[in-house]
This record gives sequence, C-alpha cells and structure tokens, in this order.
Amino acid sequence: MEFDELYLIKPLLKAISEEGYEEPTPIQVKAIPHLLDGRDLMGCAQTGTGKTAAFALPIIQKLTNERPKGRRRPIRTLVLAPTRELATQIYQSFVTYGRYTKIRGVVIYGGVSQRPQADALAKGVDFVVATPGRLLDLMNQGLVRLDSVQTLVLDEADRMLDMGFIVDIRKIIRVIPEKRQTLLFSATLPKDILRFANSILTDPVSIEVTPEMPTVELTDQYVYFVEWVHKMDLLKHLLAHRDFYRVLVFCETKHTVDRVEKELNRSDPAKKKSGGRRGKYRRAEAIHSGKTQRARERALDRFKKGEIQVLVATDIAARGIDVEEIDHVINFEFPKEPEVYIHRIGRTGRAGARGIAISFCTHQDRPMMRKIEMLIKQHLEVVAEHPFKSDIRPPQPTVIDPKIRARNLAKARRLRRRR
Repeated sequence: MEFDELYLIKPLLKAISEEGYEEPTPIQVKAIPHLLDGRDLMGCAQTGTGKTAAFALPIIQKLTNERPKGRRRPIRTLVLAPTRELATQIYQSFVTYGRYTKIRGVVIYGGVSQRPQADALAKGVDFVVATPGRLLDLMNQGLVRLDSVQTLVLDEADRMLDMGFIVDIRKIIRVIPEKRQTLLFSATLPKDILRFANSILTDPVSIEVTPEMPTVELTDQYVYFVEWVHKMDLLKHLLAHRDFYRVLVFCETKHTVDRVEKELNRSDPAKKKSGGRRGKYRRAEAIHSGKTQRARERALDRFKKGEIQVLVATDIAARGIDVEEIDHVINFEFPKEPEVYIHRIGRTGRAGARGIAISFCTHQDRPMMRKIEMLIKQHLEVVAEHPFKSDIRPPQPTVIDPKIRARNLAKARRLRRRR
C-alpha cells in the first residue's frame, strides 16, 4: 500500500516523501483511516512501529481542513507525553509533517522558563504537545484554555501512570469537552491501563502491532553473570574495548545513574593524561528526571556529537531519545518488566545496522532473565569468560520428603479444627 491510498492531502504526501517514507507501516495502515473517520483508538505499539506518524498525519489533516472561523486560534489538539524528550520529539514530528500546512503549535514542559511557552499560547496555536505537570501549572495560571479541544492523545500511557501522572491527567481531562476524539497509545496493556482506557474512550478501535523487523532480530544479545559488587568493574572493563564507541547504559534508579556516572568519570582516561586535572572531556553524562532540562539537553547533545562515550539513563528519561549509531546498550540493572527490555535494546540496531545489547545478571535477576527470554522467544547468549564472572551457584530448591509433607499437612488440619 502507498501513502496516497490512505487519502492524505497533498501537503502531507509531499512532506513525508521528502522524509524518505515510501510505504506506510502496519500501524499507520490500520490507524489512519479510523482516525480520519473520527474514531477513538487504543493502540498497543512498541518503539519503531511508526506510531507518531500514525496519529500525527491524520490530526494535521483535520487541523488543516477544519479551520475555525475568526482570528483566534483555539487549541484543537492536545498531546500528552510523560517526558520532556518525548514531548519534544512528537512536536518536531508535527512540525516536520506539517511544514507545507499553516498549522501552528507549541511544546510545553517543565524545567525551563515558562515565558516562551506562555507567549506562544497567547499568540494562538492549533495544537499543544505537553507533559502533564507543566500544562496543569499553566492552566492554574489561566494561560491555557482547553475548551475547544477536539482531539486528545495520550502517548506512552503506561509510563505516565508509572510516573504518577494519573491525577494530573484526570484534572486535565475534566476541562476538555466530553465530545472529542481520544487516542491512547501504550507499549504495554496492564489492567490499570485498560481500566483507565475504558473510562475515557468511547467505542474505541483496538490496534496492536509489533515492529516489522523486531529489535531482537537486529541486535546481538549477550548476558554476563556477575555479582553486584563487581558490576562497575565489569562495565569499566568493557568500555576499555575499542569497539565501545557510543554506549547507552540503563539503570533502574536515579541514585544508581549518578553513581555510575561518577565512577566512570573518576576513571576518566583523559584525567590520568592531564595529571589528575579533568579538562572539558568527560567520559560519561547522566540523564534522569532529577536533572534540569538544560542539563539533559546538553548531555544528549554531547552524546549525539560523540563528545562523550557513555550516556547513563533511567528508563523514564530515555523515552524519546532518538540517537543514531548507538553501538552498544548495556543493562547495568535488569528492568522490572520484560517489555521494557525491548524498549531498551531498541535504542541500538537502527536503520538496518546491527547493534549489541549486554545485560549484567546477578542471581536475583535470573527469574527476570527467563521472562525476557520467553518474551523474545530466544535465549540470551551467555559470555562465560570474563574477569568478574560469578562463581556463586544459585540456591537449589529444597526437596521435601512426601511422607514428611503429608504429616505436616495433617498436623495443620488438626490445628485448624481445634481453633
């Protein structure tokens, strides 16, 4: 199927052609016709499926074809995203696809001065891409009116709920007209997401897709068994190899991210050459929700330019990171959900190039490792020979004699009867 078969207007077709898009992805084929018809939608989509274009293209078309009367530009589309990086990425997609239309928008997030955002809102915009916290703050100041919103998009809904945005989101939804089109996208669909979706969607179309070429097929995946106390030593050992050029390291908490960054910069090879004085060069930078927006953007920019070797991040901060030529993704800590593993390793192996994903696995991580292997339907290749391999065998399950077990059960039943 071609894009022109989806009944997109010429300005959109011209823009996506210039971006090198040849054929729509499965989620675009499934979603765009329903969205142009005004249907609500619940989509389960992972990284690399073309999800942003799937909702941005029909929204831009509707904004272009249904211009309001009068000079005032009311906000007609609101997109909510969990992080500043993802919000910025979605906004840039709207700008790119809508370059030959006259639509106007603004991206809103915290950690920076609100003045430019407030000025853009005062001039009038057709769409807003925002993180919930800053948007609610501007609403409380009377700087944002959402009474004309016709389309609401919740992207990465599972992350927004994990980050505790559910209360803010419900406050925002209360001031949006009930008669609207609502789109909800999530990488996973746990019960709390389904309950939330049912409370805000009306007769939605459900779409679930996976990438045309799954990340696991483009990435060589390895696991190193190592005790926690030796993880940092193993990380330094690996980074000393010449093939580790641009590396993304994932940790579960902000505390661990900061510790890893500090340790890597402490062992900075440039520091040794300068007699202990570190110059402008730093081996690693950290990004997480505790960093200011300026610090996060600076770290990401340096990582893109190759000025730093390692970017250390939490899962939340990493949402929206789109950096090409990441040769290695290292899971310093396993994620709490197996689906998150796919998101992590999806940062490498892009544009048809092969990537490498490495996971540090303690004995406590082995149950999660098995869940991941079941999800991706393949075994992670174990690297047995390395200087810090774990020598401690996992605890063996206790074997209870059947006769003793029967005797204990009978004793427990007698005690219950006496009670």
